Amino acid sequence: MERKPNRGNSARPNRRRDDPRRQSDQDKRKGGFRERSSEEDRGDTRKKKPYGSRSEAPRRNRPGNRQEPAYNRNRPVGNKPNVPEPVATEIRLNRYIANAGICSRRDADELILTGQIKVNGKVVREMGLKVGPKDRVAYKGRTLRPEKTQYVLLNKPKDFITTMEDTHNRKTVMSLVDNACEERIYPVGRLDRHTTGLLLFTNDGELARRLTHPSQRIRKIYQVELDKPITENDFDKIVQGVTLEDGLAPVDELAIVGEDARVLGIEIHVGRNRIVRRIFEHLGYRIQRLDRVMFGDLTKKDLPRGNWRHLSAKEIMALKGTRDARKPKK
Repeated sequence: MERKPNRGNSARPNRRRDDPRRQSDQDKRKGGFRERSSEEDRGDTRKKKPYGSRSEAPRRNRPGNRQEPAYNRNRPVGNKPNVPEPVATEIRLNRYIANAGICSRRDADELILTGQIKVNGKVVREMGLKVGPKDRVAYKGRTLRPEKTQYVLLNKPKDFITTMEDTHNRKTVMSLVDNACEERIYPVGRLDRHTTGLLLFTNDGELARRLTHPSQRIRKIYQVELDKPITENDFDKIVQGVTLEDGLAPVDELAIVGEDARVLGIEIHVGRNRIVRRIFEHLGYRIQRLDRVMFGDLTKKDLPRGNWRHLSAKEIMALKGTRDARKPKK
């Protein structure tokens, strides 16, 4: 039996699609019959250009005929964004004084109450007074100008004194951060001449006061190298707290780092003068090397000896907003 070839769907005419009566029905549903033009009768279905000849079309590249799009008409000329200038706001007087690097806000309140501050030539004692950029604030005859707050971290080398200036012409830490910023910055706390490690500088008087106050419990970790191994008995004495001439010296943590018990790590939060050296000297040890490796959450990572760097925004927020939650030992 001979089979007929399968032509498939492509060979079959679509009678419903090609039926002119069905097309008329579709036109009715769209709103009525549609008259066929003479071009369609001739089979010419190409779209006709809106202009008869090329010369009749407007030339868009001509400057006189070019029109900017509606979305582009209000854009500013140049690369600067069309952003309004910020409106200057007033701030409290004590904050204005603290921003000038004179002292903290609390100390600024004392200066205001005692009549040491003048605003526009008049002594003011009003707490909560607000001043603006056009006001003139003076302290001891000097006009105060709010400075941009700076936070600089230094890895202090040996044989540098932590002071603003020295009468004996010795090397000071200020010479190491002289080019860090244009503002006048101050060291937070101090490290003695032979101690190395992290030292923070800032012109933020309020933050400097907080970081140096014992109630904030800012942790400081030192690496200590002794002249001889520490005994187990002396180790326990330091952990329990050694009583010095100016009172008890509490220690938060103490650990042996070296194999021969000559290198230790000690964590404290008190900031008394030469406190770490006096603890070990009280027990008969001599410190050969003392290095502050951590201040708060700040570390010496990627900061060689004698170099400095600016704190990141995250580090500044951590110093201003966090507080060591460790409870004091009873």
